[in-house]
Amino acid sequence: MNNHHLRVNRLAPDPGTWRRLTARDSVLRRIDWVLLLAAMALSVIGILLVWSATRNRTEINSGDPHYFLIRQGLNLAIGVGLAVGVMWLGHHRLRSAVPLIFAFAMVFMLLVFSPLGTEINGQRAWLSLGGYTLQPGEFAKIAIILGMAVIMADQVDAGDRDHPSRRAVLQALALAAGPICVVVIDDLGMAMVLSMIVLGILLGSGASLKWSIGLMLAGVFGAVLVWALGILDEYQIDRFAAFADPSRDPAGVGYNTNQARIAIGSGQLDGKGLFQGTQTTGQFVPEQHTDFIFTVAGEELGFLGAGGIIVLIGVVLWRALRIARDSTELYGTIIAAGIVAWFAFQCFENIGMALGIMPVAGVPLPFLSYGGTAMFVVWIAIGLLQSVRMKRPLAA
Repeated sequence: MNNHHLRVNRLAPDPGTWRRLTARDSVLRRIDWVLLLAAMALSVIGILLVWSATRNRTEINSGDPHYFLIRQGLNLAIGVGLAVGVMWLGHHRLRSAVPLIFAFAMVFMLLVFSPLGTEINGQRAWLSLGGYTLQPGEFAKIAIILGMAVIMADQVDAGDRDHPSRRAVLQALALAAGPICVVVIDDLGMAMVLSMIVLGILLGSGASLKWSIGLMLAGVFGAVLVWALGILDEYQIDRFAAFADPSRDPAGVGYNTNQARIAIGSGQLDGKGLFQGTQTTGQFVPEQHTDFIFTVAGEELGFLGAGGIIVLIGVVLWRALRIARDSTELYGTIIAAGIVAWFAFQCFENIGMALGIMPVAGVPLPFLSYGGTAMFVVWIAIGLLQSVRMKRPLAA
């Protein structure tokens, strides 16, 4: 009898372990569960939408209707694993590795101009490695955020200053200029996202407002100069032309935008039902599982479902803003501010181009669009946000 009780007790959880997990300052209590659950909900919804958009597309799913379901599920699992790894390491430990992270991102981006580079839809922005296609520009988002955070927060967190110095801001802008100059050659959408990340960091860092105003003016001047010099490729000009007047060539450059509007509008209030969308099943919207994933939500989930997705995105942004506000160090504040700017602009641009209120720029919808690299980096960002939150002091 005594041996039986001994075996049972060995299998029972250690009360001390449970107390450590549920203590007021434990890891579980420091995690932002609202942020985590909202991000997970968006990712799971995205998997279902990707599945709906691809299950009948035999030309890309190799005849397996579950191909993209399995692939995107695996992408999510890897992404969550990366987030856990970042939380375990912590953004402070990563601080010393930022030069290596930035160098890795730059080399990876430059490789697209090598024989390993792959051109998709007119953009040479992908790498083909062992049967897998990666978009190196996605890693530049993390590299810029961490790199600018280290440079601009160094003196402030050391107590030497109360805001970033002029020299620190210039160094941070010079660092960010490298990746932006590389991607603007072939991926204008990525360049726009990176530029908005830089703007968000400037606004969140406490730097003088003149830096943000100067950056915006430089962006306008640069856009005018690029247009005047004819640097844009023909497909990029066509996208802006379609945005300005979608009815001008509805069967050509305006096709994507017009079909996206039709698909979203046909969902009406409550949608046609998951897997029941006629526009989605008929494959009328190009790139529907990637750049135009929101059209699947609009058609099959309707205004209510698509609105629910926007609410979940709003929850992610709200929690990230709170993390930026509550951080007691500028390094953490800048990381969170950069992620907020990244998520906010990319979601607005993606949903906007599906609705026809923004030009088609080829950027995915965070958490929802199909893509391994995109899924990995958004979950790395979630890991960084959680790490920043976990370092804040608990309220008395």
